[in-house]
Amino acid sequence: MAGALGRMGRAVAEAVEAEPTLSLGARFGRPGRTGEGLVGQDAALAAADVVIDFTTPAASTALAQVCAGRGGPALVIGATGFDAAQLAAIESAALKVAIVRAGNFSLGVNMLMGLVEQAARQLGPEAYDIEVFEAHHRRKLDAPSGTALMLGEAAARGRGVALSSVAKRARDGITGPRLPGEIGFAVIRGGGIVGEHSVTFAAEDEILTLSHSARDRGLFARGAVAAARWVAGRPPGQYDMRDVLGFSGRR
Repeated sequence: MAGALGRMGRAVAEAVEAEPTLSLGARFGRPGRTGEGLVGQDAALAAADVVIDFTTPAASTALAQVCAGRGGPALVIGATGFDAAQLAAIESAALKVAIVRAGNFSLGVNMLMGLVEQAARQLGPEAYDIEVFEAHHRRKLDAPSGTALMLGEAAARGRGVALSSVAKRARDGITGPRLPGEIGFAVIRGGGIVGEHSVTFAAEDEILTLSHSARDRGLFARGAVAAARWVAGRPPGQYDMRDVLGFSGRR
């Protein structure tokens, strides 16, 4: 477990320990950090079949490159907020090691993405505007959340366009009328909100909202553990939760 002393690190450790067929081989944190049951990164990687990582984009990218360089272990990445260069580095690492990377490990959220894609395919941009809303705790570093971006990608995929060409991430001041086909994002940060996501399809005469509410961080931890169980022994490649849940048809 990477980032073992973080909020998600502790939740994942509890989820692993609750599984009688799994064992937590080692826990590690930032380079050079020891104590509190932590070991060095090299020792942890040598002891593991899979590493679960909920740290930061920079740390996750570096870890993926280390795992690729030594030919394993497999990796489950739950960090969000990667830039293009970091994503390219992870994709390169996946040529040598199996990596599951997802912005959200919830079964419900991944079902929501499928529903959003289907709705966007049927509710066209000439009549329906799409807004993605998300809310998280005050400690979250990136915005919009990885899950919100995944939902935006699902909506864009349903309409056959690239999200980058239609995304509207912020509105401030005199913005003018909304452009047809735009996919907007709205963000709230505050308190201890675990995770709220919704996608609204707004027409002149009706509004459809598809939503998901996370009540406990444990649901993400259990999903990450399911991903770790699935990816162990897989051939090199970059996978996501659609693969883990069997939605993609990829074996």
